[in-house]
Amino acid sequence: MPYVSGFLSPVKAENRDRYIASAQTSWPIFQKYGCLEQVETWGVDVPPGKLTGFDLAVKLEPDEVVVFSWLKWPDKATAEACFATMETDPAWKDLDMPFDGKRMMWGGFEVIFDGR
Repeated sequence: MPYVSGFLSPVKAENRDRYIASAQTSWPIFQKYGCLEQVETWGVDVPPGKLTGFDLAVKLEPDEVVVFSWLKWPDKATAEACFATMETDPAWKDLDMPFDGKRMMWGGFEVIFDGR
């Protein structure tokens, strides 16, 4: 069953190009470990929340943008195996991470409908 790893990250607007470069660099590594798709989106219409919201979830600061990303995997086991390599594969160590990882949110999701 397909599995999706989803992410919300606060990225300084000035680091957009660095973020894109980091995503492009990480894609071959994710592919190597079985990832089927990587999508990175830059927030352009993200209204501020009052009780909940993307901005509140990542404690967005005035000079930042919310990035919404996902990785699609053939199954949860493949995703978990990939993430386990982040401690052992030196390719991960060279990635530029131009955002505050402490405020990044992530989770794993089973696909229950795909309207394609």
